[in-house]
Amino acid sequence: MQVTTTADDADALAAVARDAVAARLAACAQLEGPVTSVYWWQGALETVAEWRATLKTTRARADALEAFLVEHHPYDVPEVLRTPVIGGNAEYLAWVRAEATG
Repeated sequence: MQVTTTADDADALAAVARDAVAARLAACAQLEGPVTSVYWWQGALETVAEWRATLKTTRARADALEAFLVEHHPYDVPEVLRTPVIGGNAEYLAWVRAEATG
C-alpha cells in the first residue's frame, strides 16, 4: 500500500513520517514539495503551499498507519489516502513487508 498525506509545515510532516517509520508502521516515507493545494476549508476557498508524504506499508499495517497519521498530524482533518500497489519489483515489495512489520 501507498499512504499519502499533506501538510503546510514541511518539518512537522517530516517528523510525523519519521515517527511512523520508526514505529514500523511503514517501511519508508518520501517527502516532496512544495505543491500548491486549492480547497474549501470552513467556508473559505484556500490556496496554500503544502508538502506531500508518501509512505510505503502493507495492507495489514495500513489501518494502524492511518490511525497514527490522523493522531499525530498537525491538521484537524488531515488528508490520508490509501492506494493499493498491484505490482512492482518483487525484492522491493518483500523489503517493504519485512520493514513494515519489524
